[in-house]
Amino acid sequence: MEIRSDRRFTTWCAACDWNVDPQGPDGRKRGLDGVRRRIAQRYGVRLFDELNGEGGGGSAGRTVPGLLAFALALAVHGLTLVLAAIGLLGVIRGWGGLGMAFGLFLLALAWSLRPRLNRLSDDDRVLLRADAPELYALVDEVAAALGTRSVDTVVVDVDANASVTQLGLRRRLLTLGLPLWEVLSPQQRIALLGHELGHFTHGDTRHGMVVGTACRSLGTWLYYVQPTPNPNVIQAITNLACVPLRLLITGVLALLDLLTARASQRGEYLADAAAAHAGSTEGAVGLMDRLMVTDSIVTTLHRETNSRRMRGSGRGGRHDGDGLWEALAAHLDSVPESEFERQRRVGALRGHSVDATHPPTHLRRRLLLSGAPASAAVTAGDSRTERIAGELAEVRGTLAREVVRDGYGNL
Repeated sequence: MEIRSDRRFTTWCAACDWNVDPQGPDGRKRGLDGVRRRIAQRYGVRLFDELNGEGGGGSAGRTVPGLLAFALALAVHGLTLVLAAIGLLGVIRGWGGLGMAFGLFLLALAWSLRPRLNRLSDDDRVLLRADAPELYALVDEVAAALGTRSVDTVVVDVDANASVTQLGLRRRLLTLGLPLWEVLSPQQRIALLGHELGHFTHGDTRHGMVVGTACRSLGTWLYYVQPTPNPNVIQAITNLACVPLRLLITGVLALLDLLTARASQRGEYLADAAAAHAGSTEGAVGLMDRLMVTDSIVTTLHRETNSRRMRGSGRGGRHDGDGLWEALAAHLDSVPESEFERQRRVGALRGHSVDATHPPTHLRRRLLLSGAPASAAVTAGDSRTERIAGELAEVRGTLAREVVRDGYGNL
């Protein structure tokens, strides 16, 4: 028996997996999210075999599904255009009658369904290049190492995540979640930047302008036809009448997911390879381990913010965010290797993935370790790390105070 014990974490046996997953599987996800997870896991496994040299490794067939997804997305936008045309016709020819009212309704509907490019919101914490030159220089260096263009804007938020996206027609946006950034080592941070920028290198049809905006339009459709809870008689009839339309929209979304799944999953594996190239295999694997325990990051933040809010209630309601991020990083640093190993085994049992669009995390980690270890193309010494920390100091303090004041998850 190899019992692993730490009173803060689950006691389990490394030899026989006793109590490795005391809560058991999360259960089979239902609805569209469940469909997406099953598609992601199926393609994730297949592509792992291919990229690991066990199943052929070819990329044939990616073009046809991509073209079909593009055509389906155009059809979705075409429907929006048709609604706008009919609405305009109703307004012009139905002046003073029901036709005008119906036309205005269709125009309003088409407007809400229009393809919308990503834009910054007033609440976004934007770091300008002049405010964080060292951070931007690091991102630029990682982008150059990967052979892609760097980002134009960096936004910092309080999600335990990071992402890149197109901003408008040409600009690129990098969003860094401070809870994730703070628990990573310097090389793991570079691996994170490499992974995100790797999406630009390899492309991602699902988040492209045409397909991505079509998915958002379908999401708006789905929102409109969701059943009303606790309905009266008329609402119950409306709910029933919307069932076929709801099934149709869900089916189209699932089909788009299916058509783009292979390219999207392959893109994630290739982005992991970019992470290893930029920050080393060790850095990329360490990043993957941190992603496995994002639940612990969230739990720790809830605990720390609740504790500070309780202390603040005894000081005239003043909330102190000092040391919040340091406490989070210290907790993650104190997690024993046995807990990371347990989480990896639980992930393999449950098919854990970061979200419904990513391949299983344990397969991503295994693929990184299956090849020759990569050294880091970009490094960050202590002085550089300190300069970047100084550039982030103001936004770190502001977000810490807001998280403690409002409670984590309410921002």
